[in-house]
Parts: sequence; structure tokens; C-alpha cells
Amino acid sequence: MEVDYEEFKENRILNGRDNIPVKALDEIYQKKTQREHVLLRPDSYIGSTEKITENQWVVEKHEMVYKSITYVPGLYKIFDEILVNAADNKQRDPSMNKLVICIDRTSNRIEIWNNGKGLPIRILQKEKMYVPELVFGHLLTSSNYNDEEKKVTGGRNGFGAKLCNIFSTLFVVETADKETGLLFRQEFRNNMTERSTPRVTRNHGVKEYTSICFTPDFGRFRMEGLDEDIIALFTKRAYDMAGVLEDVRVVLNGERIPISGFQSYIKLFLTKQDKSVPILYERVNNRWEVGITHSDGQFQQNSFVNAIATTKGGTHVTHACEKIVSNIVEIVAKKNKAAPVKPTQIKNYLWVFVNCRIENPSFSSQTKEHMTLGPAAFGSKCDLSDKFIKAVIHSGVIDKLLEWAKFKQASELRKQCRLPSERSRGAVSHYLIMCPVLLSGNKGARLTGIPKLDDANKAGTRLSHQCTLILTEGDSAKTLAVSGLSVVGRDFYGVFPLKGKLLNVREATHKQIMGNSEIQNIVKIVGLKYNYVYRDISSLRYGSLMIMTDQDHDGSHIKGLIINFVHYFWPSLLKIPGFLVEFITPIVKVKKGHVCIPFYTIPEYQEWKSRTNTDGWDIKYYKGLGTSTPAEAKEYFQNLRKHKISFSWSSPGDNDKIELAFSKKKADDRKEWLGSFIPGTFLDQNVDFITYTDFIDKELVLFSMADNMRSIPSVMDGLKPGQRKVLFACFKRNLKKEIKVSQLAGYVAEHSAYHHGEASLCATIVSMAQNFVGSNNLNLLLPIGSFGSRLMGGKDASSPRYIHTALSPLARLLFPAADDNILNLLDDDGQSIEPEWYCPIVPMLLVNGCEGIGTGWRTSIPNYNVSDIISNIYRLLDGKAPTPMKPYYHGFEGVVEECEDSYKTFGRVKILDSNTLQIIELPIRTWTSSYKEFLDAVLTSDSPFVKDFKEYHTDTEVNFLLTVDANIIDEAHQGLIHKKLKLESQFSKNNLVAFDPHGKIKKYENANAILQEFFEVRLEFYKKRKAYLVEVYTRVSANLTLISFRFNKNWLFFFTKDHERLSNKVRFVKAIISGGVPLNFKPIFGLITLCLGQTSSSTINLRNIC
Repeated sequence: MEVDYEEFKENRILNGRDNIPVKALDEIYQKKTQREHVLLRPDSYIGSTEKITENQWVVEKHEMVYKSITYVPGLYKIFDEILVNAADNKQRDPSMNKLVICIDRTSNRIEIWNNGKGLPIRILQKEKMYVPELVFGHLLTSSNYNDEEKKVTGGRNGFGAKLCNIFSTLFVVETADKETGLLFRQEFRNNMTERSTPRVTRNHGVKEYTSICFTPDFGRFRMEGLDEDIIALFTKRAYDMAGVLEDVRVVLNGERIPISGFQSYIKLFLTKQDKSVPILYERVNNRWEVGITHSDGQFQQNSFVNAIATTKGGTHVTHACEKIVSNIVEIVAKKNKAAPVKPTQIKNYLWVFVNCRIENPSFSSQTKEHMTLGPAAFGSKCDLSDKFIKAVIHSGVIDKLLEWAKFKQASELRKQCRLPSERSRGAVSHYLIMCPVLLSGNKGARLTGIPKLDDANKAGTRLSHQCTLILTEGDSAKTLAVSGLSVVGRDFYGVFPLKGKLLNVREATHKQIMGNSEIQNIVKIVGLKYNYVYRDISSLRYGSLMIMTDQDHDGSHIKGLIINFVHYFWPSLLKIPGFLVEFITPIVKVKKGHVCIPFYTIPEYQEWKSRTNTDGWDIKYYKGLGTSTPAEAKEYFQNLRKHKISFSWSSPGDNDKIELAFSKKKADDRKEWLGSFIPGTFLDQNVDFITYTDFIDKELVLFSMADNMRSIPSVMDGLKPGQRKVLFACFKRNLKKEIKVSQLAGYVAEHSAYHHGEASLCATIVSMAQNFVGSNNLNLLLPIGSFGSRLMGGKDASSPRYIHTALSPLARLLFPAADDNILNLLDDDGQSIEPEWYCPIVPMLLVNGCEGIGTGWRTSIPNYNVSDIISNIYRLLDGKAPTPMKPYYHGFEGVVEECEDSYKTFGRVKILDSNTLQIIELPIRTWTSSYKEFLDAVLTSDSPFVKDFKEYHTDTEVNFLLTVDANIIDEAHQGLIHKKLKLESQFSKNNLVAFDPHGKIKKYENANAILQEFFEVRLEFYKKRKAYLVEVYTRVSANLTLISFRFNKNWLFFFTKDHERLSNKVRFVKAIISGGVPLNFKPIFGLITLCLGQTSSSTINLRNIC
């Protein structure tokens, strides 16, 4: 069937069930020009043309103010396109130094003028028009279409200024071209539908410039003209330009904006009340400027890419923050281990300012509010300096994060818990409000499901206030308490054993507290309510807690941790008389006949011992509660009043003392506290009550001192007590033949009174024998077997059952046997054990270094070269000052550099070809296996700079082959590769801490200060040893007859021969000095003959001379 076209146009045709007129189809399907499309769908090009109300930064009285304004995003965008065009000219012509912006509210006209190179005033042969007309009057025209050319300008897609022309009723272009000597002017009207003929005249002496003057088409923006809010937004962008354009004067409405650079611009954002907040700024390179200050819980950023205000940030902001955030993550993780903070949460407390130049940037839309280009294509990097990062870390942001982390933990706990009544909540102090609010305990008569609890029969009843819960140190102590219950009964006494030491809740997180079954059990047993202020004990299942621990230092620590636990959550309970008591047992008993004297502290016993002749006294040490017999337990409970001492709250100073002992924030105060310790201090147990201050100052301080002694070495021998015990036992056994490490541990424990775990002792023996790079420079024990390697830093050592050891031949050279008789040996339970310290011939503390953490103190002393140490000892002997020494690690092939307050060690890397690196050494304490984990992490990261790696190392040598990007090779040539590949480690100079010869903790200024103190004591030791030997030989010589009478012939022979040898040596030396015995070229036997001729003694032989 044929259809006539004219008939088709005039009539309707059937389309499904509807009859659609042809005219209607023409209205549905239309073709628009590019200009018409821009006007019809402005959202795709300039954003919304409707008014919106939102918070924006604007300028008021030369300060940035964040306030609510109403504006049209599309109008703001067309203004910004012209402004960014002017800013781009600075990149084309660095001589540009002036930008003028005029906003005339009366005429509703805006003019943006900049000096510098103008547009070429030439006619394009292909387009048959002038360049300025093409650029400003035709869509999709640009000089930025060559993607091979790397440009750092804002324009890119060919819309830009044309959009402003299209949305204006008047658009005037003027530009001056120096090369042609011409001046160009052209006007566009009515949304770029009308244009005047370009006016090109001679440029008579006028310098180059470009000017755009336009009147927006306010009707398309539903506006009548420029209003205050839009002008405020334009003004803010003018201030932006003054901040981001270097060496450019920005003039707004005839007044120069008083900003000189990006750092000055950042300061506008802090109000008068915020002047105390630190503003940190760094010009990283010629393409990156970064500023950091604090934000109040929400991430803020003000950033610019090629002068474009990226109000929604983007990849450039993330790139600038990465290094700062990663460093803060590590520090916060160390300070708040159980509540890790995520990078996003850290950024919430940062306000970041970024001004950068990016090559060919890409954005999420034509509005250019968010940059999406990947960092690899930036054309530059924002490598913030360590100094800047350290300044950010110390600016206070860490404290804010920690406060937030604690608040978050408390909030999470509140979600799980039921708040107390309004009446109770009103009584809660400000201090406790920040604590978790839990209702974990209640006053039920029966309690089930708690292992090892022996509950009092009356607990939870109306007589519960008379009940006492005995908290014991372990199961053996519980047995002792149960034996005593046969005396006092079970109705009012319950027993619950603790598994070692209680958690320090003051530094614990919500997760740790909630996961600690021991703490939760105590809360349930006693019927405690978190965050509750107790006026009395009527609501509790037990009216008092009795602490029953060993009388040693660790027992004191357990008492302190329980006090800390109650004080942290319920300080009001400590103020109730009799709530917290301790049960004391003797640590030493001395008997003589029917007289028995118990001592409850070691200092008390030592004082008695010093003024008493102990002959005939039977002395028994009670190392733990398990030493007491059931009969003694019953004896204790029969005289309960004597063995029970109440803790008493005396003043607000008690609160400070408890915090001093257990708060990390009081670390410096603890150093002063321990520094003022007086040896011989002890807590008098013959009292009815003890104040918390006295307990901290007189009993807990003894644990803290003992803890430091276990963790911090002596400056004299560089050994900790455990290491000293091992060496003492080896010397005592004369350990020349190899022995299993496990067997040696048993021998050490037996002969040196070692009271801790055997596993710890085995680990100590293994560490003293290790000799891989980064361990000992001079190992005192021999590693016969697999004692660990640099692969895992010694953690790959075999089981102590399978490896053997013996004394190193150097051990007795370093620790001469001749010194043994003048060492100050310690006494343990009547057993003579290791000395207070050894006195080696060189300071072993410097030779092998040391690390340790005690109470209030930590030490970190690097290893030094024994040759350098000996050279300095010779200088001291000559009366000269020692030369500075650098750390040295035997076998280490890297580099050690001295910095201001630290030392850095660097690994070694070789460049094999254009994309291959060889790592042949790692920095000290960076082990091969951990470094491999780092490389694996790089390979799987979002931007891996290592493409692949191969391993060729052994247990003693490092050998990684890395395939890397070409830019990494460039960094290697510039010496910047070590930080990138984590081939550097750092040692602080500020933790050179050790016990001095008098037993006091001392912080040394440098290695030579340690050497000097050692030298003075060692020199006196030589004199002391000489005096001792002279005294011994003199006494032996004068009493040979007496010796013959009292001892057998063998003893007489020994002393006689020893005395004779010494006398012959003296005569031999005198003969050499006098010249009677020439030594040159004399055979040994001829020398002996000469000596025999010089003396009347016929018994001299080679042995007695040598």
C-alpha cells in the first residue's frame, strides 16, 4: 500500500492504539546546536541554575567565615571559569604579576584583567577567524587538547570561558599581543548569538594583557542582579587567587588583597578565638604546598588544583594526607593498643590545606569540584619531610585522638549497659561519668558458674556486710586460706584465687576489661556496679576484700593492682573504713630455743640481722604462701587481728599516689619518685592500718625498684640479674665442656637462687650465646647448635633440649678470675650467690649494648666497637679525653650515621640495571623474614613500586633482587631510596640508662660518660685487687708454720709454691730493670740459666718463673 507524503503530513497515522499527529512527533524528536544544548541542559555544564542555600566559606573583614548563604551554582561557575583562565596565564607566562577583578553591583558587570602574555592576534587559515574569537566564541575550542603535552593548567575540555559567554547578555574580549603589536576587541551579546566584527588596532605602547568583561544573563539564573551572597562568594575566590598564585598581586575593586602566599592565606581560616591552634605549613616542592591544623571531629579540607577550588577534595588531598595519617596510626596504636584507630577516624581531627599543580588533571564533572586523577599520573609527589610530620604529631592531634578513642569505648559500653536511676546518676562524679556504666553485679544469695570460687554462705544475704572475700595469689595460697577457714568458719568468709597479676585497668580499653574474666568474676562475686558511687556497703555481696599474697615484691604489686582496680572504678569504696584489708604472713622466721621472731619484710629482717649475732639462730625464708604449713595457716587465722591490716584513706594525696604508680601519664613523676628511694625503706607491719600513700611509698616502691633491677643493666658489667646468675653459675661450674641449655638452666636455678620460670632462664642463656648481626659483639657463651639467626632475629632458635653451650674462651679474659675474691657476693636464704656486679676489663654494656623497660624507666644502648673502647681506655690512662664513638655491630656491612638526637643505620642497595636493585644488607634490627613481609605488602598494595623480587640470602647474608619501576632507579641514583625501601632504622641517644656502681638508676649523656664511670671504678678495682693479693701473700708468708700446723701437707705445698712463684717473678722483673738479665736474643733455657746464676735459690725452674 502506497501512502502519499502530503496526505501523511495532513492526516494521522495509527501507532499502536494511539493516533499521534505528525506535528507532535516533530516536537518530540529534535536536534539542537551545541549552544542551544548548553542553555537547555545547563546542569551538565555549569551546575544548577536554581538558588540553593548551603554553608560556604566567604570573606568578612579579611577573615574566612563559614556561614549559610544562598547562591546559584551556575552563576558562580561561569565567573570561576574566567578567573581560572586568567590564573592559567601565569603558567604560560611566569612574568604575569597582576590580576585585577572588578565587580560592579550597580551595572551588574564583572571584569577580570590580567597582565602577561596575551592571545595571538592572528587569523587562522583553516578557521578563517582570529584566535581570540575562536577561543572565546566557539565551543569545543582549546589549546589543551594535546594529551601528550603535560600541562598544569585548569582548562582542558574546550568549554570554559565559552560557557560564560553563552550565559551572558554581554561578553567583551580584549587582548594585546606583543609579537604582532596588535590590540583585539570583540563583543558578544545575547547568549553568544550576536557578535560584533573584531576590532583590531595597533597597540601603541600598551603592554600585553587580557581582559574579559561580562554581564550575566540573570534571567536564566532566576535573579535580578548581583546580590550580597554571590558577591561574597566571588570575593572569596579572589582571595583564593591571592593565596595560590605565587608572586601575583590580586586587586579587588581597586584594593589590593593583603595576602602574600599560601601560608598567609591559610591563616585567614582561623578565627580570633582559634589563634592558639597551631598552623603547620610546608612548601614541599615547586608544585606542592601543604598546611595542617586541627579539626573538631570532622575532616575538613580546602584544596586547589591548578588554581581550581576543589571543594569536595579528591585524590590529591588523599595523597597529601597518606604519610601523615600512616605515621599517626602507628603512634596511636602504640599508645592505645586495644582500640586501633582507622585512618578515616584520624582524618576527622585534621584540617588540610593543599595547593598543587597537577599535569592534565581529570575531574568527576565539568564543575571540577572533585579531582579523580590517580597519583601515578600527577607528574609530581607530595613527599612531606620528617620534620613536618613530627611537628604535626606533636601539635596535639594525638591527644585529641586518644580522648576520642576513650569516649568511643565508653559510648560502646553504654550501648551494652543499663544506666542507673536518675537519683544515682546525679550522685556520679564528673570523673566517673567518663567510665563505662554497667550493672554487672547484684546482691543475689547464690552465685554459680564461677570456677574455683568458695563463696561465703552468708554472701548476698542481709548479713552480707559482715562477709569478707579473700583474694589469694594463686591456687596454693587458696589452699592455705581454706585451711584457715577451719578456724573462722565459712559463713562469713569466701575465697577466690587470682591467676597471677590483675590487669592494670587504668591503661586498659573496654575490650580488654570486658574480655578479662577475672575482673568480671570479681565484679559479680562482690556485687559491684560500674560507675556507681557507694555511700556504704549495704548493697554488696561482700562487705570487705582481703588481699592474701606472698610477702615478696610481686605480692606487693598484686596488692597495688587490686587497689588500682577499685580506685579506678569505685574510688568511693576506698574511703569506706575496713572495705580493703591485707592479710600478712611472715617472709622470714628466726628461731632460737623457744623464741620465734617473725619478719614481714626483708628490710626489717636485714635490720635485725645487722644488729644481732645470728649464731645459734635457725633462719627460715618463706618465699611464698605455699611455704607455710596447714598448722601455721590455722595459727595465722587464730590470731587474725595480728595478721589483718586495713587500708585507710587519709587525704586527697592518696588519690595522687595511686595515679602516680599506675598511670602512664605519670611516667616522668615516677622517675623522680624512684630517684628519691632510700635503700632500707620498708613498711612497718606492726600497725592497725596502712594509708595508701604509705603503701605506695614504702612497699610498692620496692617492687618498682626490683622491676627496674630485672630490666635495666648495671653500668659495670652490662648484665641484668638473670644474665649475671647465668655467668656466675658457668664460672662456678668452670663450664668448659658443652652442656645442654636446658640442663644448664637447672644448674643456674639451683646454684644462684633463680626464682622465676625456667623458660625465661633458657631464653636468657640463648641470648647470651647469639652472635648473628645485630645481637652480641662478644658473646660470653658459645652457640653450639641452632641459636637463631638474622632471618628472624633469634626467634628461630631451636628448643633448649636440643642445643648445647659452654663458656666462651673470651669470658674469663673479660672477667678475670683474680677479681672473684673482691666481688661483693649477694646472699639469698643463707646461700652465697652471684655478685652485685662483675667488673670486666672493658665495659661490656657498650660492647654488647642493652634494651629493657622497667617502671618509669627504659634503656636502649647500642653496641660499640671493642677496639674503639680499648683505644679510649688507653687515652684515659694517658690522661687524655676519650674520642667520640659511633655504634658498631659485628658483621654489619651497612652505614651508621649520627643525627642530632639519634643514630641511623642504613642497609646497602646496588643498582644492577635500569629496573633491578640488589639489597645486600638490611639496617640493624630489621630481620630478613620481616623485610620479606614488607616487600609482600608492597607487591599487593594499590600503587606497588616493586614489581617482583627474588631471594638468594642465607642465614648470615642478605640478598634480595628487586624488579622495580624506572623512577625508583632514579631515586636510587639520587640517594633517596633508603626511606622508600625502609632500609634505615633509628636509635635514640636519649635512653642511655643503667644502674650506676652504687645501685642508683642513672641516665648517661653519651657512651663516653658510661666509659668514664666504668674506667674510674675499674681502675680502683685494680688497686683493690693488688691490695688483696699483697695481703693474702703477706699473710701466707708470715704464717707458713701456722698453716703447716693447721692444714695438711698439700695445703702447705700449695701456699709455699704460690709464694715462691710470686717471689721469683719479683726478682725476675728487678733483674731486667737493673740490666742483670739481658733479654735480647736469649733462648729460653739460656735465660733460665742466667736467672739461676742471679739467685741463690736452687729450686727455680721454668714453671716457677713463668
